[in-house]
Amino acid sequence: MTAYVAFLRAVNVGGRNKVPMARLRDALTDAGLEEVATVLQSGNVVFRSRKSAAAVAKAVGGATEEAFALKIGVVIRSAAELAAVAANNPFLDGGDDDPDPKSLHVAVLSARPTAAAVAKLDPGRSPPDAFVVHGREVYLSYPNGSGRSKLTLDYLEKTLGVTGTARNWRTVQRLATLLEAAREAEGQAEASRLRRPAVQTGPA
Repeated sequence: MTAYVAFLRAVNVGGRNKVPMARLRDALTDAGLEEVATVLQSGNVVFRSRKSAAAVAKAVGGATEEAFALKIGVVIRSAAELAAVAANNPFLDGGDDDPDPKSLHVAVLSARPTAAAVAKLDPGRSPPDAFVVHGREVYLSYPNGSGRSKLTLDYLEKTLGVTGTARNWRTVQRLATLLEAAREAEGQAEASRLRRPAVQTGPA
């Protein structure tokens, strides 16, 4: 059983793509996902499943389309993958000059962009904003806030040729902590099962 997070793209933003979280939890539970919980109203869902990440993404997309008549982009990360995202922010090294976490965001992508596509991103597009592409993530720094930045999700998607969705750093950390706790609980449960003595039976 794997702990996952599903990031839904652009739900409950500016009155568009309204997705009540209670109905979303019910829809995903009905789709066969287990221990479904939502975090905030921006479309962050943690759950467990024995399915692969690709199968889970298909299940979440299908369930949301059926329940809300909306085609919503879905990006999946396992607990281990999100832990790596949270541990490897290139803008944070633990020093006194680390930026305010409120200025940091991460765009999680549906697929790894090609090197040629990454090379098309313009580092000088929106100074002093900055980005670092690492695998299927784009780490973003917005010293003056993201509201007027030209390093938008639309720009990243069009330039990289993949879909994605962005979350602020505090949300990423919160989700990583929740998933790590779920993974540890599963590990403890498995260890307990392994320690349990086998039941021996003999002839009556």
